[in-house]
Amino acid sequence: MSSDPQEFDTDSEPTACAYTDYTKSGRSPDELPATGEGATGLERRVWDALYDIEDPEMPISIVDLGLIYGVECETPEKSRDDSNAAGASVTVIMTLTYTGCPARKMLTEEIVNDVAAVEGVEDADLELVWNPPWSIEMVTEQGKDDLREFGLSI
Repeated sequence: MSSDPQEFDTDSEPTACAYTDYTKSGRSPDELPATGEGATGLERRVWDALYDIEDPEMPISIVDLGLIYGVECETPEKSRDDSNAAGASVTVIMTLTYTGCPARKMLTEEIVNDVAAVEGVEDADLELVWNPPWSIEMVTEQGKDDLREFGLSI
């Protein structure tokens, strides 16, 4: 065994975890939190379903927690505002507070199931992204109030 310490290149960029996909969401942190403001029709119903889902560890909506980065709705008519849309494909773009979240599977399954149950949705999918990384700045004002009520100081 060598007694020489291993040399590290301190000028190199940090490397990502091999098991984590660092797909970018396509949004800058300035565009977050995404809240569904202005959404109508099918997209509005999807956002409403997401607001009803709470973080498994705290009584706060996953939207208000800043985990949802976007909702993409595609209908056969290519209309997001068609309130009678049927056969739509919906993708929820989201992150988690950290990559090792123990509730990851439970939460992502709940999201897909609840979105799939929205009237007009035929196919629901979820894209988990890590960039931009989640931060406390992504929590909405309502979310911050909910966290304070839960006993956290923000």
